[in-house]
Amino acid sequence: MKISAKLGTFAGVFTPSILTILGIILFLRLGYIVGTAGLAQTLIILILANSISVLSSLSLAAISTNLHVKVGGIYYLISRTLGHAFGGAIGIVLFLAQAISIGFYCLGFAEILITMLPNTLALGVQSLAAIAIVVLGFFAWLGADWANRVQFVVMSILALAIGSFFWGAAASWSVETLASNWVAVDENVRFWVMFALFFPAVTGFTQGVNMSGDLKNPTYSLPVGTFSAVFLSIAVYLLAVFFYAGSITKTDLINIANPMTQVAAIDYTIVAGVFAATLSSALASFLGAPRVLQSLASDRLWQCLLPFAKGVGETNNPQRGVLLSAVIALLTVFMGQLDVIAPVVSMFFLISYGLINFATYFEASSESPSFRPSFRWFNKNLSLLGGTLCLGAMLAINIFAGVVALAILVAIYYYLRNTGMRSRWADGWRSFHLFRVREHLLAAYKSPEHPRDWRPNILLFPIRYPGSKMLYQFASLLEVHSGFTTVVKIVQGSGAELVRRRQQEEAALLEELQQQELQAFPLVLAAPSISTGIHTLIQAHGIGPLRANTILLPWQIKGDSTYLRPSIQHLRVALKLQCNLLILVEPQSEVEISSSNNETLRIDIWWSGGDSSHLALLLAFLMKRNEAWEGSQLRLLCLPVEGKDIDTEALKQHLIDIRIPATFKLVANISYAALQAESVGAAMVFLPFKLHQQQFLTMNGDSLEPMLLNLPPTILTLASHDFELDTEPETGTAADSAGILDALEDARDLCDFFQQQVAKLQKEKAQLLDKEDEESEDSADDLAKLEIELQKVIRRHGKAKAKLIFAEKLAESLPS
Repeated sequence: MKISAKLGTFAGVFTPSILTILGIILFLRLGYIVGTAGLAQTLIILILANSISVLSSLSLAAISTNLHVKVGGIYYLISRTLGHAFGGAIGIVLFLAQAISIGFYCLGFAEILITMLPNTLALGVQSLAAIAIVVLGFFAWLGADWANRVQFVVMSILALAIGSFFWGAAASWSVETLASNWVAVDENVRFWVMFALFFPAVTGFTQGVNMSGDLKNPTYSLPVGTFSAVFLSIAVYLLAVFFYAGSITKTDLINIANPMTQVAAIDYTIVAGVFAATLSSALASFLGAPRVLQSLASDRLWQCLLPFAKGVGETNNPQRGVLLSAVIALLTVFMGQLDVIAPVVSMFFLISYGLINFATYFEASSESPSFRPSFRWFNKNLSLLGGTLCLGAMLAINIFAGVVALAILVAIYYYLRNTGMRSRWADGWRSFHLFRVREHLLAAYKSPEHPRDWRPNILLFPIRYPGSKMLYQFASLLEVHSGFTTVVKIVQGSGAELVRRRQQEEAALLEELQQQELQAFPLVLAAPSISTGIHTLIQAHGIGPLRANTILLPWQIKGDSTYLRPSIQHLRVALKLQCNLLILVEPQSEVEISSSNNETLRIDIWWSGGDSSHLALLLAFLMKRNEAWEGSQLRLLCLPVEGKDIDTEALKQHLIDIRIPATFKLVANISYAALQAESVGAAMVFLPFKLHQQQFLTMNGDSLEPMLLNLPPTILTLASHDFELDTEPETGTAADSAGILDALEDARDLCDFFQQQVAKLQKEKAQLLDKEDEESEDSADDLAKLEIELQKVIRRHGKAKAKLIFAEKLAESLPS
């Protein structure tokens, strides 16, 4: 007989889902819940529990129709959306949960069999459960198509049992019995205990998803089959609740183990239905667990699982996974202490539903153009609600088991995230990060710039390639957790050949940065000349408020002279375009500057109090934020300014105000001898400088180049603009803008006030003129006084109007 290679919607999704949902809860627990909690509370339980399955189904439909779903079901969907760490964590626990569930279902089958057929007691519960596992495992071993044939037989038995119950219950249904079952048996009934008892009934809607790799058209079958199973099961449970409440007394509902048999048209069909319900759930798990394991193994997240990636036959049937699932199920049956494990296993299923909702919300919230699910009837806020309800259900059902399950999942997640595993597929995180970058850049752009927001955004020009390790280490020390570094190479030339060269150079630069383990962006720019490239790059680099503000270059020492000196012409271009200049003078011998945390390290800053000195001090402080330098000491070597020594008390207070701890020492002058005497023992030296014609000068105007020999790594600093470290929040563009707008508002109020006064006085003058017939000496005096007051107010109004015009012009100059 030829076996179909792929399954359709009915066999592949609807059947395993509906058989798991219409399980043992329907036959053996729902009647007890109706009798104990009452019809009213039971309906609330149904609505709340099924809202989770409906919302999760909506999320599942959205995310499954946005991908070509392969083998792995929920694991595949979560891993391809939330990444390998989330996927690997949920995948391994889902496999274990489903494999353990096989043992639970078969134990339930054995216990019911012994209860209803006492002759089987001699075999024992565990032996009967083991036989059931072996039989079901055999069908799972044959493949999904054979197992689904068994499920069709099981579904027929279930349909017959449910139909028998509805037929018999309808005949004995009465309004009086319904009314007696409306309320709970007493006030001590705990709603969440009843909810926890019912909730496993709605957790089977994802069984069909596990068959994703065996489906002909998963994009169509997954949403259609899942929704069909969910809504049909809701209808069955609602009818069953009303038939239970209207046909069986409260006492029988609570005390009889299988109350369906009391009213069913053919009572033995109910017994057959109970057996079918337990075995169908076990068989669905037997089909799902190996496929999750196979997908997990194929993705190489766990090296020990690699043998389970191999399948058999045209359908790639995971027979090795079936064997492992059977072994775990048998161990579950014979190990005991199932009451401890069962709640945690249930939590794993709830977590997976929560992650499906979160994954859909995550994808939709990132506004990715690639998120185009063919299923349109979903809303990201409903997905968020579904995830929240899953979390709430976990806490309501068993908070201890929920915390344990979450702790296990989080531990596996961090293990996978920190193992340095390379990504094997694209997930949604990069799109999410880009969305957040857009949001934050727009928000930063709308906020006025302030000196306190400054952070180093560095353009690094190695000059020679590959760049020195020291140069890259220094860039990393400066921008850690604060700014960005872009390593630049300018390729000169023109024509088609330049495009190929640029691509080659970009690949080489990227490889170099990876070897140096530098968190930086590579950029290769094609330009007709270096000057043109620098000029273009500084103006165009960045986006919105994120612009380059600092240029970093090397200056090497070779023998007793400086070597590869940076071009002053290029430095002037950068300075003109408002970029700070940093030049790392590298000693002849390579020095490791980021390898040890030593409290004896010292950073010297040659201080003259200007903007460049403040820039050097801030950069030295940023270096101390690195673990290797956090114990180092900052020391200011204070030079005379315009022939006068630095005011030490003022400097001490200034350091307190800017919150940078440092010591200081007065130095008479800067020279080669002074540098050798003071800074040879330092680990790093910051030395402010200035440019004059084609020379590098100290802040005192002496030639700098001869002083740079035989020093530790030295950073020459030149600020391009006012650089203040003590600015308060009330200063800056925002404060200035607010002051201008406040002045505009005050000018308008004052102008309006005087305009009202003019109108008032003019009205009074008109009233006096109307009384000319009764004119007297007193009224003439009043008119004269009024005229004087009116002219005075008119002059004040004119001045207020002039202030208003000036304030409006200032306000117009403000950025929108």
